[in-house]
Amino acid sequence: MRVVLVGNQNSGKSTLFNLLTKKHQKIANYPGATVDFMEGYTKDKSIHFTDLPGVFSLTPYSPEQEITLNYLLNQDYDLILNVIDVTQLERSLYLTTQLSDLDKPVVVALNMSDILKQNGENIHLETLEKRFGMSFIKISATKNDGIFDLLCLISSKDYLKHKHPLYPQEIETEITKIIPSLNTDNKRYYALKLLENHESFNDVIAESHANIASFTTDLYEYLAHHRYNFIEGLLKRAFVKLTKYDKRTAKIDKILLNKYLAIPIFLLIMFFIYTFSVGFIGSRSVDFMETSIDNLSNFLRTWLSGLNASSWSISLLVDGVINGVGAMAAFIPQLIVLFIFINLLEATGYMTRIAFFLNKLFRRFGLSGRALIPFILGSGCSVPAIMSSRTIANKKERDMTIILTPMVPCSAKLPIITLFGSFFFKQYAGLITFLLYLTSILVILLMAIIMKYLFKVKTTTGYLSEMPTYKLPKPKYLFRDVINQVWDFIKNATTIILLASLVIWVLLSFNFKFQYGVPIEKSILAYLGNILAYLFYPLFGELSWASSVSILQGLVAKEQVVSSMKVIASVSNSSSILTASVFTFFTTASALSFMIFNLFSAPCIASIAAMKGELGSTKKTFYAVLFQTGFAYLFASLIFWILHWGGF
Repeated sequence: MRVVLVGNQNSGKSTLFNLLTKKHQKIANYPGATVDFMEGYTKDKSIHFTDLPGVFSLTPYSPEQEITLNYLLNQDYDLILNVIDVTQLERSLYLTTQLSDLDKPVVVALNMSDILKQNGENIHLETLEKRFGMSFIKISATKNDGIFDLLCLISSKDYLKHKHPLYPQEIETEITKIIPSLNTDNKRYYALKLLENHESFNDVIAESHANIASFTTDLYEYLAHHRYNFIEGLLKRAFVKLTKYDKRTAKIDKILLNKYLAIPIFLLIMFFIYTFSVGFIGSRSVDFMETSIDNLSNFLRTWLSGLNASSWSISLLVDGVINGVGAMAAFIPQLIVLFIFINLLEATGYMTRIAFFLNKLFRRFGLSGRALIPFILGSGCSVPAIMSSRTIANKKERDMTIILTPMVPCSAKLPIITLFGSFFFKQYAGLITFLLYLTSILVILLMAIIMKYLFKVKTTTGYLSEMPTYKLPKPKYLFRDVINQVWDFIKNATTIILLASLVIWVLLSFNFKFQYGVPIEKSILAYLGNILAYLFYPLFGELSWASSVSILQGLVAKEQVVSSMKVIASVSNSSSILTASVFTFFTTASALSFMIFNLFSAPCIASIAAMKGELGSTKKTFYAVLFQTGFAYLFASLIFWILHWGGF
């Protein structure tokens, strides 16, 4: 049996899907967690579930609505499971009225019913079922309440299958006249769209136009108004007590969304997050982890030497593998803290609100309000953030967002910032990280102005979003998301970074005659790096082959920058990166320049591939990478020489 999950964004649909299929998916308390659809099965594989992107209506005005509508109209399935946020019932039932026009039966799951009970509210299911002709069931996906009953209802097929007409008689009469002339499934839905004269469906039902040539009334607004009136009247009969919004949420919003306090509070929150995770936690955890890795390296070196292992094999394991991968492991504790805070802000609903608040500001710079979601996701990883930009309907705005999203400091860039910040700025490392985050916002807005004129963006689309009530996230789901993010980071460290570190070790340990044990200044890597050093001289004020090679590794993976530096330092017999002879030239000016270039230059290969997929053009992707890297080069050089001449 095939079941499709359909519902508004942020209705808990993906949470329910995870629960039904045990398939994990990103869960966040802001719209747009699902962009493409996901598929899964129940444990016995008797029911196949498809989680479609969240939509507010079946009118295809955005990419996610097109994905959902195309699936519902053209794919083969048996049942629609309409997931509703019961705390936002009036808005959610609008989609239900549209689903009733499709051929397939509908079961409505009233999610978050536990909150309804806590608020002293109750809804009469029989009243809803009688008027809609659909089965309604109360559930709570986060508390696993009602899920067994829902599965039993679906598997037994004991749900209502005869939906009732919702429109006035004169409309129903016209629908009845049109339906016989349609040669398609979902005739009732297409008949309504034909009556509305919706241009998106002209090709689908062109053969029926002649049959209704005399019927020219535009009914779109009338039908929408009727649906809302129908819902309002129904809820008056079905609800024992109905509150329009959560009073607690309203009180909190008076502070957090105050027109004078909202942005300062947001900056204060981000300052605390970066100061705590990078400054307080980072200053303690990085030293501990580095010491532990050094102890492990020394132990393995001594142990392998006692076994008479060859010097090259010892160096390969210790310098190439342990120190290369271990350089990233040192930053895991602070990444865990950072992920906890970011996921907490998303799950509580705060990020949705600050995104909505900043919508007006972003639109002045030519960006869609929806661009805020990719920018938020970008603090974790640029790849899913870039892919989430497809929810932006306007092509020019979407392309701008795709190009600018990698400029948000992602988790892979954090080790670079932490390494230099902790060494040069000591107890102010957290402050420096926050200031770089703030700088990235200002740079994105500046680049948006430039691109606004390059792309000739005259108008921008708004950001329509229903504000979810504030909720304390379930620790299970919060930590699961954090574990998934950390695990993704570790997988990169054990795949791409391991391979890249081994390549660096080989190039560093051999010369062109393939002789092992040569001084690193005469290695293959040093030879190649000396060529690149002239290119990066404006960034450092020094011809440094080691830094040039390391900074170039950022195109493979930003995490590899620090790993590459660690391998070079380890082979040169230094336990610390920035105290190694090849890196001692770094000053405050060159350190900031190094961080800024890595922050704004072209992202890793995976992100570039995601950009190409979303831009749909190799040429556009090439120009985007050139634009990002060119700006980063000029900006980093400018910062270096200003600080250098200032004596830093």
